[in-house]
Order: sequence, then structure tokens, then C-alpha cells
Amino acid sequence: MAEMPNIIATERTGTGKGAARQARRAGFVPGVVYGGGEDPVAINVKYNELLKQLKAGRFLSTLFNLKVEGQDDVRVICRGVQRDVVKDLPTHVDLMRLRRDSRVNLFVPVNFLNEDVCIGLRHGGVVTVVRGEIELKVTAGSIPEAIDIDLADLDIGDVVNISDVTLPEGTRPMITDRDFVIANISAPSSLKSEDEEDEEGEEDLIDGEIEGEGEEGAEATDEATEE
Repeated sequence: MAEMPNIIATERTGTGKGAARQARRAGFVPGVVYGGGEDPVAINVKYNELLKQLKAGRFLSTLFNLKVEGQDDVRVICRGVQRDVVKDLPTHVDLMRLRRDSRVNLFVPVNFLNEDVCIGLRHGGVVTVVRGEIELKVTAGSIPEAIDIDLADLDIGDVVNISDVTLPEGTRPMITDRDFVIANISAPSSLKSEDEEDEEGEEDLIDGEIEGEGEEGAEATDEATEE
């Protein structure tokens, strides 16, 4: 697992809309941290720091170390970011406390390995990614940075389903009612076009033969009439 990033916050003394507006004017994003068997705590996070974390991506699926002055550090995961409806900028953040053995569901990115030696790609195929992320139920103390899928032995037409993936111990997919597709190795578009042209050519040939038979039949009928 990658090193856990920090969220540095201060405890917000006031609550309600007035205190939240004051925090925003001072360059903070108001928020709340809850769960873990403790009372909720109102916090403020520096706007620029939170925006940097949001731009880094996967904010809702990352485990953070929350540092609040005067309090013990705690593991948290974001459970919601409210945004301005016009500017799409963060206006409030909800964080949930987690213990190491807490079970949470989140989206984990898929990482494809050995594309340079993949049989299908060397034959001109392309990787078609159906799911770039997989929603998993995981233990907070062992959240995988990514799910690795080895492409080395895959050829054109091969499909990778969730049943083909070895997940970390204690981890399971949230979708359990079907064996869903993650990716496949597709034929290149040029090859598909050639196949389609071949099929069309075969259809034209068949149509031509049928038409020719019709013409021969018509000629035979005319000859019989003349006789």
C-alpha cells in the first residue's frame, strides 16, 4: 500500500451556516469528521490544500491520515464533497473515521501490466478497458493502491473477467451476482473493416449468382417461346 497522505485541519469552534460562511471567507473549507464510535467534530481544511488533493484524483477512494491540532491522528476516508453549483468548487467535506479493521467499500483503479509483451497487442490488437476502476469491499488497514492485471499471455479476442483477477486477501468485489468484464483485447479497427468488406463482397457475389441464374432462366424461356 502507498504511503498514506495527510489532511491537516483545525477544529471549528462555531457551527451552522454562519460559521461555515466565515470559514470560507477566511480561505477554508468547512467539514465534519464522524464515526469510529466518537462524537462528530466540526473542522476547517485549507481551501488550497483540499483543492490540491481533489485534483490529484481518487479522493473518494483514498485513505487519509487526518491531523487536527490537539487531537490524535486518525485514519479517515471521504464520504462526500459538496461543491458550488456554478463554480464546481468545494464548499464542504465529510470525513469518516476508520479503524484498521474497519470494512469499507470504495473504487480501486485497475493497473495493466506487460502491455509491451502482450501477444494480442503485438499482433496489432488494442486493449479495450470496460472498467478502469473496480468497486471493492476492503479492510481499511490494507487498501490496495491498484488491482494489477497481467496482459502478457492474452491474445486478440481474449476477455478479462473479475473471476480471472486475484484480489488481495480480505477483499471482494461489490458486484457479486455476475462475472463482469474488466477489459478485452480487441482486433484493430482496420482489421474489422477488412472483415466487413470481405463479408460484403461475399454477399455481392451471392447476389450476382442469383441474378445470373435469373437471367439465364429468362433467356431459356424466351428461346422456348420463339420455338
